[in-house]
Amino acid sequence: MTALFLAILVLTFLLLAYYRVHLLISIAILAGLTSAFTELRLFYEIPSWFRWSYGIATVTLAGFAIKPLRRLLISNRLFSLFRKLMPKLSSTEREALEAGTVWWDAELFSGKPRWRTLLRQPKPSLNDREWEFINGPVEELCLMLDDWEICHEHQDLPESVWQFILQNKFFGMIIPRKYGGLEFSAQANSAVVQKLASRNLTAAVTVMVPNSLGPGELLMHYGTDEQREYYLPRLAEGMDIPCFALTSPLAGSDAGAMPDTGIVCKAMFDGEEVLGLRLNWNKRYITLAPVATLLGLAFRALDPDGLLGDKPDLGISCALIPADTQGVEIGDRHMPVGAAFLNGPTTGTDVFIPMNQVIGGQKRLGQGWRMLMQCLAAGRAISLPSLGVAGGKMAAMLTGAYARIRTQFDVPIGYFGGVEEPLSRIGGRTYRMDSARQLTLTALDKGERPGVLSAINKYQLTEGSRQCIIDAMDVHGGKGIIQGPNNYLAHAYQALPISITVEGANILTRSMIIFGQGVIRAHPCLLKEMNAVSGVANSQARRDFDNALFAHVGYTFSNLVRSLLLALTGSRLTLAPVRGQHARYFRQLTRMSAAFAFVADSILIVMGGKFKFKEKLSGRLADVLIHLFMASAMLKRFEDNGRPDQDLPLLMWGMEDSLYRIQQGLMGVTRNFPIPILGTVVRKFLFPLGLPYNGPTDKTVKAVARLLLDENESRDRLINGVFISDRDDATGRVNKAFHLVLEAAPAERAIKNAFEQAVNFVNYESLVKRATESGVITEEQATTVRQAQEATARVIAVDDFPFSRSVNVVNPVSVVPDSNTG
Repeated sequence: MTALFLAILVLTFLLLAYYRVHLLISIAILAGLTSAFTELRLFYEIPSWFRWSYGIATVTLAGFAIKPLRRLLISNRLFSLFRKLMPKLSSTEREALEAGTVWWDAELFSGKPRWRTLLRQPKPSLNDREWEFINGPVEELCLMLDDWEICHEHQDLPESVWQFILQNKFFGMIIPRKYGGLEFSAQANSAVVQKLASRNLTAAVTVMVPNSLGPGELLMHYGTDEQREYYLPRLAEGMDIPCFALTSPLAGSDAGAMPDTGIVCKAMFDGEEVLGLRLNWNKRYITLAPVATLLGLAFRALDPDGLLGDKPDLGISCALIPADTQGVEIGDRHMPVGAAFLNGPTTGTDVFIPMNQVIGGQKRLGQGWRMLMQCLAAGRAISLPSLGVAGGKMAAMLTGAYARIRTQFDVPIGYFGGVEEPLSRIGGRTYRMDSARQLTLTALDKGERPGVLSAINKYQLTEGSRQCIIDAMDVHGGKGIIQGPNNYLAHAYQALPISITVEGANILTRSMIIFGQGVIRAHPCLLKEMNAVSGVANSQARRDFDNALFAHVGYTFSNLVRSLLLALTGSRLTLAPVRGQHARYFRQLTRMSAAFAFVADSILIVMGGKFKFKEKLSGRLADVLIHLFMASAMLKRFEDNGRPDQDLPLLMWGMEDSLYRIQQGLMGVTRNFPIPILGTVVRKFLFPLGLPYNGPTDKTVKAVARLLLDENESRDRLINGVFISDRDDATGRVNKAFHLVLEAAPAERAIKNAFEQAVNFVNYESLVKRATESGVITEEQATTVRQAQEATARVIAVDDFPFSRSVNVVNPVSVVPDSNTG
């Protein structure tokens, strides 16, 4: 009975922490248990050391519940210490932290995500007007685009394409209808960019930039009424082509080092003396700068003469400058790798503008960085992630088709185990990437501006696209490395570094932003603690600090207990919000969320403000947060789609891969803990029974690969939203051959069984003739086999060019390989 009492007491204590029962209620429950067992005279039979320990714990908990006492003895004494330990934030860091909102990332940091809240979020959808645009002008624009012609002949979009884009208001997708824009949702904006990117990157970037971070977005949120009334209709109608100049040679990731200045002064403007700014700048990498008529500019506003007050450095600001303003110079263009979108430098020398050209007017001077970060919190979740998902979907569609079309040793190469692995990675990653994209867009359309989730999308979806396209190149082999109109992968492969680099380089995004900002914004207590100790040290600040501190203590202890109990029970202690084969993944993610929250707090407790400079640890914790979010998105997508059994291999691949990466990220943190022995202790709490996750199984890998090698509903859902060509062009020929090869497969098997010889595009004429004459196949089947083999030969074809000392790549000759071609 004594042992039973001890077990009940300890278990009760752990369960109270696990379920985060309020402190006063917990004390009452423990007191009631003690009273009951005292009546049974069992309390006095347990060892004295346990009674003393239990008594001390009870008194401590009671002390924690008495706020004046705990402030006097604990929190007031820690207040000054925390003021020294908390990381010092620059003004740009603080503005970046305060930009945007938190959403599902806060649930993941809680250690106890509310899955039903996630599943109640709206399903992704487009309205009728948006569908009409995608199926109309967007489809028509895709048909006008020739990737080889754009990149190698024009090195620009043809004039007819430019005119079509402007006439159909592609630059006005985010502008409200009352100003003449299209006023599309984030879902529609992303869908347009994705479809264009699946056809031609240059067109996608050209359309994407004016609808992302730039004059239009800034004017909508921060412009004066006069600025909106004048500029937004011009931008929507294509009368003005915008660009936004932010990056300079000295200021890339470090915007605080921006050397471009605007000096507050008075000067003559339109015949009268006005207050304004004299600007000098040197910017580069500015998309659309070579053709821009309206320049958005970020600069540091300075007031050395005190014309606006006693603050000489007003901070980063944004202004609108017509490109024909005196002193503005648009330089020669840059040439991005793998694409031909217009990009170039711009400089300004002693350019004077009146204050009404500052975005938002004079009152917005110094608020530029906050404005940019607020817009980026949303825009970064749309543009580049849409490009990334388009890359993954095209890799899935074309690589799966090519792996079924191309045979070696009389077998489609996609059936080889070594090729199944990259095929499964392409399929699984694309499913995961698109799930994350859709979930984040749902948040944006609800009015959220999730800065951390946007950074996750930008980083992970561009990285995922890179891996998908690299795998696609490996599967295509020689087909992928010969340039020409027949190569549908080369430009995508060459252009990979563009999306990796822009809007926050991926190295910086992973190692500094995702977890570094995420832990402050999404943690339930940390930002409250920081705000309490960073202001005036008055009594209210001390009370706020006390509340946040003890909430933090309870939160950390609860996650420690939750991590241990979920690990010991195989996550069976928590309930899934659904039934079915995938329900276990909800439970496993709950376990990993608690483990992540506990490890994050352990690191912060040990390192304090110094953690800001431990980028490798921050990067590993970012990996964990990334895959917690992306795994959540996959489960949401699976539920939204009605739990289709055919999609289970894709879900299983993505979940098993993400859980494995979460596990490895946590292991990496604990193995590199600042105090090694403490890292070992934390690791034992997380994985007391060993490492549970091993990544996708061979069975799952095969199942995902086979989905890409056939025409089926799951494959259709996976590649939904890309442009599927039925024309006689590089991708259209692949789509046609894929369909014909699948249709001809039964007849080709019959021929092989009859004559013990596989059909290929060299011998098909003689074999088909024999098979028809002997009654092995019908005339109709013979026609299908012929068409399939002819289509296969055209797909496998690569380009060659006339040879000269100066190679001419303008007029390629397409060659069908003969029997000796590799």
